[in-house]
Amino acid sequence: MMQSEYTGAAALTYRSCTLCPRMCGVDRTAGERGFCGMPGFPVAARAAGHYWEEPVISGEYGSGAVFFSGCTLRCKFCQNYEISTKRHGYALDSARLREIFERLIAEGHHNLNLVTPTHFLPDILPALEPKLPVPVVYNCGGYERVQTLRALEGKIDVWLPDFKYSDSRLARMLSAAPDYVEVAKAAILEMYRQTGPCAVEDGLMKRGVLIRHLILPGQLENTIGVLEWIAATFPKGAVGVSLMSQYVPMGPAARLPPFDRRITAEEYDAALSWLYLLGLNHGFVQIVEAASLEYVPEFNGEGIR
Repeated sequence: MMQSEYTGAAALTYRSCTLCPRMCGVDRTAGERGFCGMPGFPVAARAAGHYWEEPVISGEYGSGAVFFSGCTLRCKFCQNYEISTKRHGYALDSARLREIFERLIAEGHHNLNLVTPTHFLPDILPALEPKLPVPVVYNCGGYERVQTLRALEGKIDVWLPDFKYSDSRLARMLSAAPDYVEVAKAAILEMYRQTGPCAVEDGLMKRGVLIRHLILPGQLENTIGVLEWIAATFPKGAVGVSLMSQYVPMGPAARLPPFDRRITAEEYDAALSWLYLLGLNHGFVQIVEAASLEYVPEFNGEGIR
């Protein structure tokens, strides 16, 4: 397996790894494992058209999504638990990644969608050169180091981060990340600095930041805090907001009340009221029926093996 290091502005490396805010400092090329649990080369579980993102991402012909294994968070409710925590997947290198990227584009997908990629950036960055002819989407949990994001400047067109928490207590309990709130705020600000306001052409997002927030059962104050920060931080319409109702009890959360249930219609209606009250009308909402496992893809190695 070829192992490579990116030697650009931030000299991202698997050795003494500090790619994510965990700052583990392990040498992943020597078999050491940090918080993400992943080796010093990419591992992915699926690379195929994905049709269940927001309409400006999926469009008519789908988003060319590469689902990477492992994660820098440990969310107890993760819908991609099979690959994020169990770390199922197949080994790759930069050359193979480039082949996959080009195939997805040749299939006619609107963009290249990198899902949870941060801990593999030393191999992903070389695979993005020369620049691809479609927008590159960075689909992440929002828990990112600003120093790492700066190495991506000019290479990412659309940022698709989660902003999961305004409540540090919840972040600690559900994602083992007590510093999530401040880290995610700084990361989203850096993303916005790089791309500026959203640009949508012919119904597809070409540039900008689209912030996702998943409403958690019994945690309306957490959602209100997220929405209020977005409204107070960015000019109206400058970033998109995707307010999601698709929480399904999975993993350890399925045994932890109140996270062992879906959100109610009343909870979602209350969150929508705050969204509209704050003027965050540039984005997307879901129906409560979106809380279904049918939207979770099969991580069977499609497009990888």
